[in-house]
Amino acid sequence: MSFNIYIKPSAFLIFACLIIAGGPLPSIAQESKQKPNVVIIYTDDQGSIDANCYGSKDLVTPTFDKLAATGIRFTQMYSPSAICSASRAGMLTGRLPQRAGCPGNGSSHPGKPGLPVEEVTIAEMLKGAGYTTGHVGKWHLGYTPETMPNGQGFDSSFGHMGGCIDNYSHFFYWVPPNRHDLWRDGVEIWEDGVFFGDSMVRECNAFIDRSKESKKPFFLYWAINWPHYPLQGTEKWREHYKGIPSPRNKYAAFVSSMDERIGLVVDHLEKQGMRDNTIIILQSDHGHSTESRTFGGGGNAGPYRGAKGCLFEGGIRVPSIISWPAGIAKGEVRDQMTTGCDWLPTLADICDVPLPERRLDGKSISRVLKSKDEPSPHKSFYWQLGNQWVVREGSWKLLGNPKDNANKGPIGKDDKLFLANLEKDVSEMKNLARDYPETVKRLKELRDEYVKGLSSK
Repeated sequence: MSFNIYIKPSAFLIFACLIIAGGPLPSIAQESKQKPNVVIIYTDDQGSIDANCYGSKDLVTPTFDKLAATGIRFTQMYSPSAICSASRAGMLTGRLPQRAGCPGNGSSHPGKPGLPVEEVTIAEMLKGAGYTTGHVGKWHLGYTPETMPNGQGFDSSFGHMGGCIDNYSHFFYWVPPNRHDLWRDGVEIWEDGVFFGDSMVRECNAFIDRSKESKKPFFLYWAINWPHYPLQGTEKWREHYKGIPSPRNKYAAFVSSMDERIGLVVDHLEKQGMRDNTIIILQSDHGHSTESRTFGGGGNAGPYRGAKGCLFEGGIRVPSIISWPAGIAKGEVRDQMTTGCDWLPTLADICDVPLPERRLDGKSISRVLKSKDEPSPHKSFYWQLGNQWVVREGSWKLLGNPKDNANKGPIGKDDKLFLANLEKDVSEMKNLARDYPETVKRLKELRDEYVKGLSSK
């Protein structure tokens, strides 16, 4: 099966606007010296503290720790959503998932659209400025030619279009009908029995090699579908963790298998002499899964309540690291509130490329990267997932229709509005709504403003 590669008209418009607005584009040689390469590694269903540098005591994650030691680690980075497609849409467009037309999960079957073609992705933004763009791994943002990666700004694409695959057969088994799901540039390919993790490393390194030869700056979006189910860690790591209880042992083996393969790509950048001027962003799409497909759990949210699919902290506060040896500090921590929607405007700022002419919800955090004393660019932020919603302002957080997929505590009939103060109680175990009615009223009004504003494109 194959799909014709679709290139949306907006990609040409962005390129034309760059020329009109700024005169002739710099030569490729000039750009390659000035502009950093960008690698976004988006992990999947990783718990809020599931790396050694985030406080985990039972995991082996040397690559996460190395990137944190050579960059900046965030303690209050929030995913755009608590589920896969919506989070990816928010990160790639810099817009709330509802505004980006992707409020929930996309389909895992061919012929179903996803992220609307009029949206402008990080790939399109950087491609318009002379970058080579590549996608490896999971997509889950559309399964039509127009909404697959090659139609959304990526020069090359290798991976699966649905939410997950078996790592050996490359079949999607979770919502009938079962079907094979492995693609290169819109054409179905077959690699029966080849471990998908090793295929992703191969493809990432090949993309880096091609980019080095072209002397153009590159953007690589590696959406690694781990530690999302199925939990298929390698034999080495299954043996390492065999002494800890299930399902943590299965989850841990997958996390360390993932960390090891990320390390192979980082090592390759170093080998090619490209590491210093390459920005690496390593971040989870949302919290860990408690679904039956992950044996009810395995991930760890630490002090936070909630998990994947809910808007308590454990569902949306994620591990996040940025490392750029030539451009930012090493071994530092940032405690400011930041969001996955911030990466698009931040990269536009750092890479000195024009922003899309769209209303963005993300804000550049380039000043935050420079100083731990710089305030968050967000006075407030909003999340919505089905009938769940959250508005955060400062340390106050108001949840509407909250769910706790980790079952850390009961949610009663009087908890439809749930108020927490994260500065005083990050666990969100006590509802403060009755104690602070004026705060609830103010945050409800702020939520209404966000909802009203979502109609603005």
